[in-house]
Amino acid sequence: MTEVPSARGAEVGRRIGVGLMYGLWKPRVLGAWRVPARGPVIYAVNHSHNIDGPMVMGVAPRPTHFLIKKEAFIGPLGRFLTGIGQLKVDRHSTDRTAIAQALGVLENGGVLGIFPEGTRGAGDFASLRAGLAYFALRSGAPIVPVAVLGSTDRPGRLIKALPPLRARVDVVFGDPFDAGDGSGRRTRKALDEATERIQKQLTAHLENARRLTTR
Repeated sequence: MTEVPSARGAEVGRRIGVGLMYGLWKPRVLGAWRVPARGPVIYAVNHSHNIDGPMVMGVAPRPTHFLIKKEAFIGPLGRFLTGIGQLKVDRHSTDRTAIAQALGVLENGGVLGIFPEGTRGAGDFASLRAGLAYFALRSGAPIVPVAVLGSTDRPGRLIKALPPLRARVDVVFGDPFDAGDGSGRRTRKALDEATERIQKQLTAHLENARRLTTR
């Protein structure tokens, strides 16, 4: 039986994230009230910078279990990520352990965080992998689109790989939506159709977030 990541660990991670994100930068959070207060939820987050995940963990209203590439789970950092309820995933194979853990998080009524583009890039939701649709269809959990804007505007003076200290980073939560068409189908065709539906929703949310934040 696969062990589901600790909800208590994710709450510890959220509290650490609050301290770090608000201590180092100036997050502006819009639409957090749209996140369902209870029950399973999937955050679909655009990904253009390494701080995007920690930023969402720190500003989101509920503790989050992110699917994170296994390459990040090295030494003390790996133990820390496991301790705060994050999920290690092999992006280059069908990682059945990660899939079972992620579904377990949702079955327990938790929040699963996914970067649906699969890797860091332009952060514009232009190319989605099927994983997000799979988890949404299997669990029935609503998807909440999340846009992180401003993390790549300019490099910091002290650490080039991070945004400047006290820079503003906007995090915009969208309305939850269902990926399926209501039929309950989980076929390959249903998965492809759901991925297309999701992409339209996420792209529209990102455009709206850019208008709201003027970024």
